[in-house]
Amino acid sequence: QVQLVESGGGLVQAGGSLRLSCAASGSTFSINIMGWDRQAPGKQRELVAVINRDGITNYVDSVKGRFTISRDSSKNTVHLQMNNLKPEDTAVYYCSARAPSGLKYVDYWGQGSQVTVSS
Repeated sequence: QVQLVESGGGLVQAGGSLRLSCAASGSTFSINIMGWDRQAPGKQRELVAVINRDGITNYVDSVKGRFTISRDSSKNTVHLQMNNLKPEDTAVYYCSARAPSGLKYVDYWGQGSQVTVSS
């Protein structure tokens, strides 16, 4: 029902920047919230940033002040601007979306995008 396609990952030196993008298609009108999470080798997956339909955002403490999540005007694409990247940010980043389904919610994920930060 909802498909998410990510782009923008890559290799960057510490202190550099990358911008991830996620294009949503399908039943995008039903999406309540979108975000990004990440999973580093040997670590639990963690939610990095979210943005809801009103544009309200939230971030995990470790990226506050460095990462910014945003939507385009159509609300069909979200971006994660990552500045002052650190080696600890190295992970596979996944775009996510949540949509209502009956009395519950269904979550969708993109294919994942590798971000590698070298020191």
